[in-house]
Amino acid sequence: MAKQGINVAAQCRELISEIKEGQYKPVYLLMGEEAYYPDMVCQAIIDNCIDEFSKDFNETICYGADVTADQVISAARQFPMMADRVLVVIREAQLMKTLEQLSLYCEEPLDSTVLVILMHGASADKRKALYKAATKNGVVVDSQPVRDYEIPSWIASYYESRGLRIDPDAAALLGESVGTNLSTIVLETDKLLKALPEGTTRITVQDIESNVGISRQFTIFELNKELSSRNATKALKIAAHIGNSARFALPAAVSAMYNEFNRILRYGALLQKTPYPSAEDKARALAGVNPYFYRQYDQAVRNYPVQKAMKIISLLCEYDYLGKGGDGSVATDPGELLVELTAKILSV
Repeated sequence: MAKQGINVAAQCRELISEIKEGQYKPVYLLMGEEAYYPDMVCQAIIDNCIDEFSKDFNETICYGADVTADQVISAARQFPMMADRVLVVIREAQLMKTLEQLSLYCEEPLDSTVLVILMHGASADKRKALYKAATKNGVVVDSQPVRDYEIPSWIASYYESRGLRIDPDAAALLGESVGTNLSTIVLETDKLLKALPEGTTRITVQDIESNVGISRQFTIFELNKELSSRNATKALKIAAHIGNSARFALPAAVSAMYNEFNRILRYGALLQKTPYPSAEDKARALAGVNPYFYRQYDQAVRNYPVQKAMKIISLLCEYDYLGKGGDGSVATDPGELLVELTAKILSV
């Protein structure tokens, strides 16, 4: 998991613990491209802040497109009725045309009101008054995406938090197949657990293949593995199958391949400098890789020493350009481009 992701996760765990103990900040600015953590904190506040019997009088939940700053401020300045506090939540706050004017309230918020500003897939301008006032008088959660190569580690950590253990190759397969959206990973996990026998604590590749509706045999994860071992027959077969998928997008595939060969390049450069690197140096070179997979990289650097890895990185940049519409004079099917790229990598 990204360092920032770990910090946000820890911050949100602490905030939710405080919320459940009845400790609230007057202002919560929940924002960022990755919606999972802001949504989680917002829901915890809604679930715990106001007793069920007094929600009608003391809770206001609105949407940014439907309200003005004046209306929100008016609601926030009301005093609680037969309760300890007032809760005002703005969902999709990024749609408010007068959002920045909320700084007028956030500069002097009431202790008896909890104001939650939830921005979905967006962030407040850190140079402006709203962000500064929320930081000074409340709390800001800034949730940025977890990078694709860090997703397996995030999955493993998330499963551990739920009392589960997921095999490293199963985490890699799930992450590759589902993507980097954390909420989607959580949703797929919930569906997976409903399908597995009650009491299951270990998740395997077979569980992912059987219940998430994917096959490890035909994924970028497996394509990278076969390329690393220079298994041309399997690599070309997998590339052809992936390229024929209705959901196939060449830039996403090239990005995953680039990450893989960038690791191979870094690891190869390390071994050139230090044939017997320390565990710490190896972990830095293979950042985001579970030690379970280190043996695969030992083989990969033998097949693709530094000079070859550099040529492949150049190839991947070229095909990333083609996949994004470059060289429009040649209309080539994206699936064919993947097969062509795979063949060229094998020939380096």
